[in-house]
Amino acid sequence: MTAPAATSSPVSRGVRLGYGVGSFCTATFGAVPGLLLLYYMTNFLAVPAWLAGVVVTAPKVWDLVINPLVGRWSDRTVSRMGPRRPWMLAGAATLPIAFFLVFAGPPLTGTPAALYVGACFLAAATAYALFEVPYKTMPAEMTGDYHERTSLLQWRMIFIGAATAISGIAAPALVNSEGDNGTLGSYRLMAVVIAVILAASMFGAFFGTARAPMTGAPQADNGGLRAQFASARSNPAFVWLLVLACTQQLAVAMMLAAAPYFATYTIGDPRAVTTLFAALVGPMLLTMPLWVWLSKRFDKRGAMILAALMFSGGTAAALATPIFGGWYAHVMILLVGTGIAGVQLLQFSMLADVIAVDAQTTGKRRAGVFTGLWTAIESGVSAFGALVFGTILSIGGFISSEPDTPVAQPDSAVTAVLIGQTAVPALIILLSVLMTLKYRLTIPTPAAGPSSDEPV
Repeated sequence: MTAPAATSSPVSRGVRLGYGVGSFCTATFGAVPGLLLLYYMTNFLAVPAWLAGVVVTAPKVWDLVINPLVGRWSDRTVSRMGPRRPWMLAGAATLPIAFFLVFAGPPLTGTPAALYVGACFLAAATAYALFEVPYKTMPAEMTGDYHERTSLLQWRMIFIGAATAISGIAAPALVNSEGDNGTLGSYRLMAVVIAVILAASMFGAFFGTARAPMTGAPQADNGGLRAQFASARSNPAFVWLLVLACTQQLAVAMMLAAAPYFATYTIGDPRAVTTLFAALVGPMLLTMPLWVWLSKRFDKRGAMILAALMFSGGTAAALATPIFGGWYAHVMILLVGTGIAGVQLLQFSMLADVIAVDAQTTGKRRAGVFTGLWTAIESGVSAFGALVFGTILSIGGFISSEPDTPVAQPDSAVTAVLIGQTAVPALIILLSVLMTLKYRLTIPTPAAGPSSDEPV
């Protein structure tokens, strides 16, 4: 299948910046709970590891309902602000409050604490969907150019790198500001700071995209939600890309959930989570032009394979950290970060291609449904990563505790941390390399037009 040829002028720098700043929200909300929430519950609220994994996962099931609905509503919205921005505004007004409540630290432990965190995380996930789905839909509608979409998303990924660095480094630093392992008060302080960042990012994107072009299909798809889901399922490029992205996201989510444990029990320094995160996101700030060039040189599929191999290889090599020490782990995470930078850029560029081909082929606007379905499933998989890692900890005999009563973990639990951070994610990413070989949406040629009946 070939992507549509170039049909529009480049997106202005002002709109690129205005759109990109919204990634401070998507990156921060994805990184901070994924990095800290499981550890917060097991080590501060005395929630058993398996139950904490369920709490992180369960609210994401709601995403399977709300995300496609938000996408469908935004497809059908008619307003002077366009179809996407009213929903972004609604998310900006509600997510910061809900996020703070997740880490507010009420005087609860065990199952009651798990129920409280789960309810607040559900509210935050709902508010996030209002912003995320329309926001991620916009690149497919800003330009009809195959490579311009990658260039546009390069800006978004640079903002993601900056946001991940700020949130991934600042959030643990704020948590550890009152000691190596933090306190409930330091978690509250972190929640306030991150909530302010979320609000600034979301409102910035809302105002910054006021002049964004709209090149997608002008007519909304008025079919029922079930019919629209059927259309998405019948699009082989979308289905295969979704499976590929979810496989990669599962590995990323496991590594995020494992990072505090890896720093504490493998490297032996809880504060190392800050420098590990810096090593992970640094390449995202520096290598975007390289990945844009590689996508043009080897097409997006070839660049994706290279990125995933770097991701998998660095993750597998980190298995030797107990032998070589913390400096070695940081070098391997630099390699992993370079791979993740390419993987994430190319995922969203490929998704925009699939949506653009669908709009050109059908003449209908259903980008929101595609993006809503994508984000819902990806979000569920992301949360499932924490559940998988929590299960690995439980199998290894990890002992949950409270700050006032620390415990010594058995050797089996320490081994489980290492395997959950390295070997398992590496195998998952290697599987995604094989999946990428089946992807068939590629650069247009002068003689080729969009087609949907070639094999995927």
